Amino acid sequence: MADNQGTITICFTNNKGGSGKSTSCANLGYELSAIGKKVLLVDGDMQLNLSLSFFDEEKALAMAESGRTLYDAIRSKEDLAGYIVSSPFENIDLIPSSILMSQVEYDLFTMMQRELVLKKCLQHIREKGNYDYILIDAPPTLGTWVINILCASDYVIVPVEASPWGFFGLANMFDFLNRIQDMTDAVIMGVLITKVDERKNYYRQARELLKSYEEIHVFDSFIHVDSAIEWAQDASKPVAVYKKTTRSAVEFKALAEEVTRYGSR
Repeated sequence: MADNQGTITICFTNNKGGSGKSTSCANLGYELSAIGKKVLLVDGDMQLNLSLSFFDEEKALAMAESGRTLYDAIRSKEDLAGYIVSSPFENIDLIPSSILMSQVEYDLFTMMQRELVLKKCLQHIREKGNYDYILIDAPPTLGTWVINILCASDYVIVPVEASPWGFFGLANMFDFLNRIQDMTDAVIMGVLITKVDERKNYYRQARELLKSYEEIHVFDSFIHVDSAIEWAQDASKPVAVYKKTTRSAVEFKALAEEVTRYGSR
């Protein structure tokens, strides 16, 4: 478990785009909030997908251009407590991203202890213990900014798409995590298999492949391909709010139960 028992920080990362990182982060956050957990979501990607999961495009873009974004805080090394935005849903707050996050690698390059900037910006939020979980959506890259996110996290969830291309570069992802072990205490909580289509054989192949990675836990929960997810995203709502009975909503609820059990053991 993390040293800070009051707040558990989990990042979602995979260097392969289209793995379902933002979708998993947003919907796990909602399901944790639905069982009474206080959740802070941190949008670490210039694509704004996590912000768009809870706010319509006009509002998300307005936040991104407000000068009160994650990028602005990182650039000025400020306490992120002043950058928190309330979401439309109970128990969920957000620190919005900016399209200027594309420049964050350059800005970090000029800073002392550049790998620890995000950790320090989150320090007071964690110390206050107002949140049970902080969930961070990382961009699909392997660089100084992702190292920042990992250094600020207690645990890592790696979403992986159940497709032939979904596993492309996964070995590089795990190699990257191994190479920075001396920089971060983040533990891989598990691999989450997403976009499962049981009419195809990729899911079984995925689990078999992941068994070859020693000491890597694979969540029992997995997320099927579900059109309700896309409709929910279009409506800027968690899938359980859009349609509570849809298969993916049930699966994200099961994932939340797994995560809380992991954090309690």
